[in-house]
Amino acid sequence: MTRTAAAAAVLVLMTAGAAFAQSSPHRLVLITEQEAKLPPAAATDLTFRAGITRGPKVLLVSPADAASVSPPLHLQFKFESYGGAKIDPASVKVTYLKTPLVDLTDRLKADTQAGGIDVATADIPVGIHNIRVDVRDSDGRAGSANFTLRVGQ
Repeated sequence: MTRTAAAAAVLVLMTAGAAFAQSSPHRLVLITEQEAKLPPAAATDLTFRAGITRGPKVLLVSPADAASVSPPLHLQFKFESYGGAKIDPASVKVTYLKTPLVDLTDRLKADTQAGGIDVATADIPVGIHNIRVDVRDSDGRAGSANFTLRVGQ
């Protein structure tokens, strides 16, 4: 094989590798080992209801049940709005409930849309993780929900 042919073969392999890497789903480190070791946030369970309008809802779609799941996991939240309002994706805030609080919003920005958050492959350490998702709709109404993720071996 000539040097030119060898160089062309290497170039083809490098290009194919880059194309493969771009087409494979990304793997997101949602919570680091260091963050998982932080002490839990103080428990607060305050609910404020005012007026007759309904704010948006946040639902955990995946993992579907409360049983322990293995990492990496498919993490999916669904947003529901009412009265013709639309969810404002820029308003979504995701917080890991530790002391101090850990803002996960920027890590999830690429996977956040008006319909929800969908991460095909999320790395989360083994343990019990409490997460809060806050969202607002186009009418300015707020919704929030807390979720517990149980991640096992």
